[in-house]
Amino acid sequence: MTLLVVLLSVLLAVAVIVCVLLAVRLAQLRRVGTPILLRTIPAEVDHGWRHGTVHYSDNSLRYYRLASLRPGPNVTFARQSIEIAGRRRPEGTETEILEGMLILQVQTTGRTPTIGKGSDSAFPDGKVKDGYELAMGPGAVTAFQSWLESRQSARSQRRKSA
Repeated sequence: MTLLVVLLSVLLAVAVIVCVLLAVRLAQLRRVGTPILLRTIPAEVDHGWRHGTVHYSDNSLRYYRLASLRPGPNVTFARQSIEIAGRRRPEGTETEILEGMLILQVQTTGRTPTIGKGSDSAFPDGKVKDGYELAMGPGAVTAFQSWLESRQSARSQRRKSA
């Protein structure tokens, strides 16, 4: 009987610790960053969306999934490799959770794949291409586009290294 009580106590302590860590991460991420929903593509119309926040820096965009205990970002996008491939409005049952949001189809191209899960496919030139969809409000779309458009051009990057 005492072994059972000790085992249940340990399991309860582990469960409490996991809940506290999840609550702390959730509180931290909600205070800072821009809330978005992200999914890898290709995907079915209304499947694969994950709630999270994005944090902008000079060289990258870091996505933190809300329901994750991982201490770092779940996906990191290199600023120079992000391309907006398209935009659309929510379709079908997506409208229930994405009402008022715009969906940007984003592709990243670079020599190193992004961190986290993604559908990677190698190209003949050795580059890797990942596809994602980002759902965000109109203000967040404006901020994302201005952050993306204000990056240094690839041409100025080549001049610096020469």
